[in-house]
Amino acid sequence: MFQRSLAVLGAVAGVCGLATACGSRSQSGHQASGSGGGATVVKIGLDAPLTGGLQALGLGMQYSAQLAVDLANKQQAVPGVTFQLVAKDDQASASIGEQNAAAYVADPAVAGVVGPLNSAVAQSMQSVFNQANLVDVSSASTNPSLTQGPNWKTAKTRAYPSFFRDITTDAVQGPFAADYVFKTLGIHTVATVDDGQTYGVGLVETFSAEFKKLGGQIALAQTATANTTDYSSVISAIKSSGAKLVYYGGEYPAGAPLSKELKAAGLNIPEMGGDGNEDPTYIKTAGPASNGDFATVPGAPLAALPSAKDFIAQYQAAHFPAPYAIYGGTSYDAAESIILSVKAALAQDGGKVPAGDAFRSQVEKAEQAVSFDGATGPVAFDQYGDIGSKVITMYKIENGAWDQGVYSGAFAG
Repeated sequence: MFQRSLAVLGAVAGVCGLATACGSRSQSGHQASGSGGGATVVKIGLDAPLTGGLQALGLGMQYSAQLAVDLANKQQAVPGVTFQLVAKDDQASASIGEQNAAAYVADPAVAGVVGPLNSAVAQSMQSVFNQANLVDVSSASTNPSLTQGPNWKTAKTRAYPSFFRDITTDAVQGPFAADYVFKTLGIHTVATVDDGQTYGVGLVETFSAEFKKLGGQIALAQTATANTTDYSSVISAIKSSGAKLVYYGGEYPAGAPLSKELKAAGLNIPEMGGDGNEDPTYIKTAGPASNGDFATVPGAPLAALPSAKDFIAQYQAAHFPAPYAIYGGTSYDAAESIILSVKAALAQDGGKVPAGDAFRSQVEKAEQAVSFDGATGPVAFDQYGDIGSKVITMYKIENGAWDQGVYSGAFAG
């Protein structure tokens, strides 16, 4: 993957000066395998929930980014540089994420960060990264305001030039789901439940707006925090509403119990969620009740993409202790984009390494211009830092497993 060309790349000279410009202080973390061809260490951060209920997704992000780093070192993608992944566990907590962001900024060897997973965590980290011109490429955070500002519906504005993401937003995902429910499933009355968090609230909001625009009815709108353990009152309200489907905004640790209790109460209607629900853990938690449930995931099914063939084979050959999960491809591409941007930054001014914070600014500029064919397809960012692809895939649980995608396409509105 790292043999692809980038328009601004050229011969890299004098790279050993990076030890002064970016620092080379040792820090605990996984040292990338393979020869990097030099003693200069450039670090790439990885922030995600590596423990707790969402660790299945977070570990997939970590190991996929690790694969990109390992391959870059093996192929000597940047002569004279050894890349090192420094993974931090944010525990899906905004406050911990902010602390992690400060730690990354404080280490001058960190040239960029992959992650986080949660939109609320991403929100807490961005002012820290932005002040330091430290590139952050999220492979999982989908709330539109992160790139397009709080008034993204009426007046898009980029608040954080250092923030990028290679996954499409809920401004596409929510309407895609609404269109599928109304037109394909023929369901015109739904109930919505969100977890009160940035991602869940935003996803339900975009779904509901499109569903009502199509002529559908939101018979009930409820909030149940991720810590809810008894959904009886919510389910009672859903029963009374006459809803034929529950649209859930949140993640599988809470979404799966909701589905299980829904069916146990005798209400045999499907639950549909976003990418936060699509994981085997959802099925393990909800059990047979999950059959017939749906989830949308940004991007085409990875296993069906010719561009992902090498990534999947290399990931399997590496024998990582966890699957790459739904954000594996985007996390791999996010790490690769940072590596290419580091290479481009070092090529500026004939390979002369800028002093101090100037290097991070160079990487930020290079990230905006990056363009390559990744595992998930073409990777390039628009003026807001968003990827161009608007493809979403609808998944359904059948016979105790997520299918390979019942429908995949771009939402045109």
